[in-house]
Amino acid sequence: MPSARRLTVLLLLPLAACGQGVLDPAGPVAAGEKTILLNSLAIMLAIIVPTIIATLAFAWWFRAGNTRARYRPDWAYSGQLELLVWSIPLLAVIFLAGIGWVGSHQLEPSRPLASRQPALQVQVVSLDWKWLFIYPDQGVATINRLVIPAGRPVAFRITSATVMNSFFVPQLGSQIYAMSGMDAKLHLQADKPGRYRGLSAHYSGAGFADMGFAVDAVPPQQFAQWAATTRGAGPVLDGRAFLTLAARAEAMAPTSFRAVQPGLYDAVVRQAGAPVHEQVRHAGRED
Repeated sequence: MPSARRLTVLLLLPLAACGQGVLDPAGPVAAGEKTILLNSLAIMLAIIVPTIIATLAFAWWFRAGNTRARYRPDWAYSGQLELLVWSIPLLAVIFLAGIGWVGSHQLEPSRPLASRQPALQVQVVSLDWKWLFIYPDQGVATINRLVIPAGRPVAFRITSATVMNSFFVPQLGSQIYAMSGMDAKLHLQADKPGRYRGLSAHYSGAGFADMGFAVDAVPPQQFAQWAATTRGAGPVLDGRAFLTLAARAEAMAPTSFRAVQPGLYDAVVRQAGAPVHEQVRHAGRED
């Protein structure tokens, strides 16, 4: 009995990696991507499983000890067999292409999600080695912590003030690159309250391991309370504060800013490739 229990634990151990990942969706985009993965897997298994079975069956039938197997050294071609060999893979490719075509349009990152509620606007700036989240409508900002209302779409604008990174919340859906001078669009939604893991899916240097952040999906009333509380405490994210923040090439604990200098995100996008002090100087002229 103990041996059977240990065997069961070993067999279930690989499933532990499915938590907090793409196979454990918590939003409509991630759920759609999971469906695409499972449908693609089913189509490919429709070829792989019969192929494996046929390989084993042929090896058994044409074994040396089977006198009933016909040896035909002069056989060269069969039109029916060629049609069978090529038609099945062709159908699989057509099905996979159809799934990819439809899914890529339905889940296109810049496409707004259907909802009766207006999307929450969040501006994301990738820094070394942290994530800056700006809430333009609420007038606040956070470091390495993203707070969103559950059940409401979130419209992200994503860029980088340094090297290229990749913004990814596996349980919510599509990853998208954060690049200097690029204003990428991404729409996600958390269907239920909870804490989700955010990360960078692209190696970006020595501090890559610290490019993680927490995503807290909370009820709408709690989100409003959080925004009001954040506006009442903490420093102001102006040009000088951004300069200090961007110059710190190190990991940071989650923190918040009670106010944000208007136009800061747009200034970072426009000043692609410029030194950090140039970005801040340009943003300061718009204050």
